[in-house]
Amino acid sequence: MSFSEKPVLTGERAVLRPFTADDTPVMARILADPEVVRLTGSQDGPYDRERLRTWYGNRGEQTDRLDLGIVDRASGELVGEVVLNEWDEPNRSCCLRILIGPAGRDRGLGTEAVRLTVGHAFERLGMHRVSLYVFTHNPRARRAYEKAGFVAEGVERQTLWQDGEWIDAVRMSILAPEWATHRGRPERGHAGPGAR
Repeated sequence: MSFSEKPVLTGERAVLRPFTADDTPVMARILADPEVVRLTGSQDGPYDRERLRTWYGNRGEQTDRLDLGIVDRASGELVGEVVLNEWDEPNRSCCLRILIGPAGRDRGLGTEAVRLTVGHAFERLGMHRVSLYVFTHNPRARRAYEKAGFVAEGVERQTLWQDGEWIDAVRMSILAPEWATHRGRPERGHAGPGAR
């Protein structure tokens, strides 16, 4: 089990590929998108371009995480990122996070990117558990996770202060035996407790 290999994962709508420093301008625009900032609880304001260039330029060297760019197959455009991080090797678990910019929304690219990444985690990396947090004001992301088989485990109350209010986060996960049963396409109502 290793994050050293940086694969290219291909689906019907999306290709997930390793980042390069040349992706910096596009990712800077995506990270500055107001909806990305709001829904991910990210930094508001411009990112330092040189710092971003270093960040995306060295993703291929990281052995404890996997960062992949999400490319829309129809346009060839980089539209976001998907990440496996917080690797707990002894317990064969990690976390997943994803963000999609304006050019990639509402076309199933996020759901497919989640399925491709989670499939890689279980089938190639030998993970037992993949988990994530999703803020309660992001129902679109939660639906994408549920479509891929993630199950809600609980609510972390008031984790984000944004626009004058506290936002809760829902902890979700998917386990290897669940993935083996449905391969990221659970039948409606059969994804386990908390599925909708």
